[in-house]
Amino acid sequence: MTLSQVQPNIAILVANGFEENHITAVQRQLTQAKMTFRMIAPEQGLVNGWQDKSWGHYFTVDEQISTSMGSDYEMLVIVGGERAVAKLKENPHARRIINHFMEAGKPVAAIGSGVGLLALSPKSAGLTVSASDDVQPDLLAAKVAVSAESQMLDGSVLSADGTDVDAWIGGLMTLVGTIEMEVEAEESESVAA
Repeated sequence: MTLSQVQPNIAILVANGFEENHITAVQRQLTQAKMTFRMIAPEQGLVNGWQDKSWGHYFTVDEQISTSMGSDYEMLVIVGGERAVAKLKENPHARRIINHFMEAGKPVAAIGSGVGLLALSPKSAGLTVSASDDVQPDLLAAKVAVSAESQMLDGSVLSADGTDVDAWIGGLMTLVGTIEMEVEAEESESVAA
């Protein structure tokens, strides 16, 4: 069995105005670990990041959200960025994808204002998350508890308020490691059968 056979497919959900430093940190770590990931967005072709107080760099969109299926992925990453989150919050496909991951109990890693998108799924009720102040009202309205911790892991949902991106990346990579083990075990069982 080769490494490529046990790699999880990871979806990164973005829209114009996403927090560029979150994406670059995720991409750097996943690329170094030789992981398969795809940027999913409502935009076609390119999506524009937000850096500090202005527009940042463009990133390639691998798949449009309207044609994306959550079942094609083992993990969902949701980054922050107020502009991006506002767009995704109104997108029915974002709701569909997030709900798929929550219903299936698949790992989700969200940071900053991206954590607020968890409120789109009714399955988020009862979770405890760490979130930035701007999205806490939406989470509380969806019956999601908000922790004072800067990072929280509740079941298969990793959340962070965005104050320590490196710690969140470490937690995300730990989640990726657990997925790899599950995928490898499933493949071993199917070979044995």
